Amino acid sequence: MAERGNLDRFCTVHGGKVRNTAKLFVLGTLSLLGAGLVLSGCKSAPDLSQADAQAMIQAKYDATPAVGANITVNELGLGQGVTAKYWDRTKLYPNKFWADFTLTPEGKKAVKLPDGSDVIKWRPLSETDKSFSVIVATAAANHLRAHDLKEIQDETLPGVATAKGVQFTEGVNLDGVPAPVVNIAHNPGNKLSTKRHADFAFENGAWKLQSIE
Repeated sequence: MAERGNLDRFCTVHGGKVRNTAKLFVLGTLSLLGAGLVLSGCKSAPDLSQADAQAMIQAKYDATPAVGANITVNELGLGQGVTAKYWDRTKLYPNKFWADFTLTPEGKKAVKLPDGSDVIKWRPLSETDKSFSVIVATAAANHLRAHDLKEIQDETLPGVATAKGVQFTEGVNLDGVPAPVVNIAHNPGNKLSTKRHADFAFENGAWKLQSIE
């Protein structure tokens, strides 16, 4: 009978420990499962590749109307246009340094003037004024181009949980522009590229272009 009592006491003590251990195991398993569900619901945003970033920037540019590129024509460019037969001097003023240059039929196919006329009004301040220039626009209309993206960086944007940014070069597109005008466009005084910064936000499971500055 004493042995039976000892056995009952053993089962009572150690059986309780076994049941408690089982309960702890179940609770631990449930906790792990719950943590897994939480983590699965908080997946980090996928990487934003340079190719995808560039494609979104270019899509933004392509969605805007194509326009002609503004070209600064200095004294050198004026002479290049005469040589290319894009404009001819049609009037020389008494001071001998003012002149009018009229676009030729070929010139009208290559460039347009801001005032809508076909006469370049050359009006330097003096005979020795080498800084005077005029603006013409290419007749060929194009979209800007995004290129030379730098390393994409994490960013903090107001109202955005996950954001990235990248520096890139915005370039003037001279496709379809005649070679003589392209040469003029590379003269001093012209700016064919600009450094820009693009911001991206991760929203609704996808990266989106937020802004270009």
